[in-house]
Parts: sequence; structure tokens; C-alpha cells
Amino acid sequence: MIASAGIAFLHFAAVFGVFGTLVGEWLVFSRTPTVAQARQLQRLDRLYGLSAAVLLVAGGIRAWRFEKGLDYYLSNPFFHLKLTLFVLVGLLSIYPTVAFIRWSNDLKAGRAPVVTEAQHTWIARLLRIELVALFAILVCASLMAKGIGA
Repeated sequence: MIASAGIAFLHFAAVFGVFGTLVGEWLVFSRTPTVAQARQLQRLDRLYGLSAAVLLVAGGIRAWRFEKGLDYYLSNPFFHLKLTLFVLVGLLSIYPTVAFIRWSNDLKAGRAPVVTEAQHTWIARLLRIELVALFAILVCASLMAKGIGA
């Protein structure tokens, strides 16, 4: 029971971590980020990646070892949709992550990064799509947990 509760806690904390850091990125990102904002975006993005990794591992452990059992989840189409959306969010996050990493040299020199209009448009759009996909994941999780689609 304690192990199950601990893994569930990690899973839920990671969900909040992923959502919170992504909202933070969306709020902080601007066409002309300051050095402080750019550093904050890099920190948020690292925490976002760490939270996503914990979410995936804890969720996998919950499905495999605890809760309703792996067969239950593998037979539910909302579980498959949830995982597909999770992978999609991960893929969509690559471009912003690479952009934020590329700012490192400028930030080490104490310069604010230069964000082109095209980069700003793409990153802002990707962050919004990721947030919408996260909401869809939550809907899938709720449907799946109640046995809908099984």
C-alpha cells in the first residue's frame, strides 16, 4: 500500500511539474527575452524534461505493478491515445528546448538571446499546442480511469 501510494504521489507530482513548468514557459517566453527571462526559460525547460521523465517512469510502474494491471490499460483505447499524445507533446517540445539550449553562449556572455519573429511564432505556437494536448491527456486519463472505452 505504501509503495503504491508513493508511486501515485510521484506520478501526480510529475503531472503538476509538467503542467506547471510548461505554463511557466508559456508565460515567460517573449519576443525579446531578457537575460534573466532566458535563464528562467532554460531552468523551466530542464525541470519540464525531468518532470516528464518522472511522469513516464512512475506512470509505467503504476500501470505495470499497481492499480488495475497492465492488461486493463493496454486494452483501453484512451490509454493508447494518452500515450500517443504524451509522445506528441515530447516531440513538440524538441524545437523550444533546442532553441533555449542554443541561447547558452549568449547567456554566458551576459547577452540576451535574439529571437527572430519566426522563432517566436513557432515556439509560442508549439507551447500552446503542448498545453492543449496536456488537457486532452487529462481527459483521456479520466475516461480511462473510469473504464470508458474498455
